Amino acid sequence: MRPPCLLLGACSAFSAVGFGAFGAHALKSVLAPEMLIVYQTGVTYQMWHALGLMVLALLSSSDSRSKLLDWVGWLMFAGIVIFSGSLYVLTIANLRWLGMLTPIGGMAFLSAWLLLIIYAVKNKPLR
Repeated sequence: MRPPCLLLGACSAFSAVGFGAFGAHALKSVLAPEMLIVYQTGVTYQMWHALGLMVLALLSSSDSRSKLLDWVGWLMFAGIVIFSGSLYVLTIANLRWLGMLTPIGGMAFLSAWLLLIIYAVKNKPLR
């Protein structure tokens, strides 16, 4: 199944702005400064990968049959959910054990970027 990268990216960017505003206003006086930094890391990574998904949607429109690009999209979205999501819940609910899930999301991000590198090498334009 082809990932709906534009929709996933736009929804992720929208929610990143909301999470960022929530962190800046509602959580600023509730969380310890180091936990606010952890929360903000989740927001930052979510926004960058949301933008990555939207760029991927443009790239996929010119190569709609690439399974590699499909994997990139799903891995980026999984990274957003697992990496950023675990950081949000970890900081808001003070569930420190969720920190064990965060590296899984990070590996999803790294895997997505590695597959995009492989795609770029395999599909370099002719000069």
